[in-house]
Order: sequence, then structure tokens, then C-alpha cells
Amino acid sequence: MKSSSNGLLTQVSIAHLVSHLHIMTVPALLPLLPDAMQVSFVELGFAIGLFNIVSALVQAPLGFLVDRLGARRMLMATLLLGTVSFGLVAIFPSYPYLLAAMILAGLANGVYHPANYSLLSRDTPSSRMGRAFSIHTFAGFLGSALAPPIMIGVALSIAPRWSFAIAALAGLVAWGVMVISGSPLPDRRPDSCIDEPRKIETRPLTTPVMTLAVLTLLFTLLSLSTGALEKFSVSALVQGFDVALPAANLALTAFLFASAFGVLAGGILADRTDKHGYVAAGAFGLAAFIVVLVIRVPLPPIALAFALGAAGFLTGMVAPSRDMLVRAASPAGAEGRTFGIVSTGFNVGGIIGPILLGFLLDRELASAVLWAAAAFMAATTIVVLLQERRSHIKSVMAS
Repeated sequence: MKSSSNGLLTQVSIAHLVSHLHIMTVPALLPLLPDAMQVSFVELGFAIGLFNIVSALVQAPLGFLVDRLGARRMLMATLLLGTVSFGLVAIFPSYPYLLAAMILAGLANGVYHPANYSLLSRDTPSSRMGRAFSIHTFAGFLGSALAPPIMIGVALSIAPRWSFAIAALAGLVAWGVMVISGSPLPDRRPDSCIDEPRKIETRPLTTPVMTLAVLTLLFTLLSLSTGALEKFSVSALVQGFDVALPAANLALTAFLFASAFGVLAGGILADRTDKHGYVAAGAFGLAAFIVVLVIRVPLPPIALAFALGAAGFLTGMVAPSRDMLVRAASPAGAEGRTFGIVSTGFNVGGIIGPILLGFLLDRELASAVLWAAAAFMAATTIVVLLQERRSHIKSVMAS
């Protein structure tokens, strides 16, 4: 069973890498698209927001559909849809087609989290769950990290439309890998292979509404804080801090790659502690401090890359603990719908953040972009600490 679980983890991780590459395609090209498409940052922010609006609307229903139709089948379909969406912009590189592509890509994005986490939660032993989540999330963060150098490199070497073609090709390759590899697991897992902690009778039938609300708020704040750096830090650094585009892109790449490796460290930590809330709060508090340091102290390119890399490592450490918190709140057999509901927080943040930050950049308030990132990180720290305290009080009362 271990080899089949590893095969599934590989397929799911490849799909997650592609999903994050797709998410970061337009943000990675933000410094170039205003001239290439003759649009403003607010209009590009609206395009990114549209992607997240669609994902927010469909993610919870698709979570139920994943549980009903099968996660792997849905995952393969969504890879093809992502390929079509970015292929559309490659063929017709204009703003109206970009908006159409963002609608299709947003629909595709709504499947990834419910499907991936449903597969991993069902078919990974509890003793290795934290590490499995961390490998899966590492792959996603790696996709984000690869986007800026690939997309900017291709756009500068040839044209931005070819960057969208590369994004489309990545989805098609991932789909082909899943077809060739075949399903590593049966449609239904034998009862004898189910870990004891995941038996339905030991779990509540429903997740409390308040818990879902707090977790959704947490995902929203995570999206706002990391999204400000992932999607807008390059433009902010170039516009407001006199940082050259290559140096700013290097700093973002350091942030994203360090985030990916922070996920691996966080996965090991997640399996060794049940204080997931305190891990998340401590990491985000330190990351907020580093962002403030970047704002207040002029740094040479290498120091800037190290600083944002440290912030990325800390924010990456949070991801496995975040996923373990959601899994703990999910009834057995309902992981798809639970992750589908709380993951809409990512989309809510993805709707608000790009339009707000694009507005700030259009008004040449570049430093406010980084201040917003630090403020959202501080808010995340507070929410996680309050939730941890609430959970502690409930456990004391229950005992």
C-alpha cells in the first residue's frame, strides 16, 4: 500500500505544481503586461480578481462533486481545462481574451484543493500525513517559484503570448503523466487499510460553523499577506524602492523557492507537534517583522533576496500546520467538501488583494503594498492565536 500511496502523492503533487504555475502566470508577467496589452494595474488586478471570484463561487460545490464523482477523474479534467484557458490567451493575446481565460482557469482552480486533499486524506497513513501534505504543498510552492523566471524569461526572449503557451503546455504534460501512469489505487480503499483515527464513528458528522468560519478567515488572511508579496512585490520594489527589475525578480524568486523548502521543514514539524496554531503564529509574526525591515532599511540586492527568502521560508512553514488544522476539523469521508469550503478564503483574498494593491500601484503608493503585506501577516498571527486559545479552552472544558 505504501508504493501505491507514493504513486498517488507523485501524481497529485505534479498536478499541484501545475496549478500554482497557472495561478502565478499572470502575476509573474505583471511588470510587462501593462505595455503588452495596454492596460492598467487595476485592470490586471481585476483579471486576477475575476479568477478568484469564479474559484470562490465554484470551489465548495466542486468539493461536493469531488466526493461524489471521484477526485482523480475531476483532477484530470481540470488539468485539460487549465490547458485550454491559457492556450486561449496564447492564441489571442488581448485583454478581453485574458478575462475569458481567467474565468476558465478560475473554474479549473476550484477543483485542485478539494480533489488533492481528498485523495491525500483518504489514502495516506496518519503517521505520515504531515509529511505528505508538506510534499504536496512543496510541489505547489515550487510551481509558484518557477513561474517568475520562466514567464519573464520567455516573455523577454520572445513575447508574453509564448509565456501563456508554456503555461498551457504544462497542464497538458501533467494530464499526460496521469494518463500514462494510470490510477495507483482502487476507487474505494479497503476498510482494513483505513487508519483508526479516520474511522467515521470516531469523528463528528459535521464541522462546526464557527470553526469553518475561522479557518476560512485564516485562509483569506494567508492569501492577502503572501499574495501581496507573490504577485505585487516586484512591481512595488521597482516602482517605489528603486530596485532594478532583475534584482526585484531575484528577490521574489528567493521568496518563492524558500517558501517551498519551508513547507518541507513545516511538514516534519507538523508530524512532531500538535501545537499547529502556535507554529503558524510564530512563523507569521517573524515574517511580518522581516517585511517591515525591508520597508524601513534600504538593502542591496543580495541582502534583499536573503531577507525575502527568510520571510518566504517562515510563511512556507505554516502550510502543513494549516492543512493539519483543516483535516482535524473535517469529518471522515468529507475532506473534499471541507477543504472546498475553507479554501474559498484563498479566493476571497485573491479577489480583494489584487484590486486593492493594483489601485495602490496605479497611484504610486508602492510602499503601501509591502505595509499591507505586513499588516495582513500581523492579523493572521492574531487570528491564529485566538483560535488556538479557543481550542484550548474547549478541550479543557471537555475534559
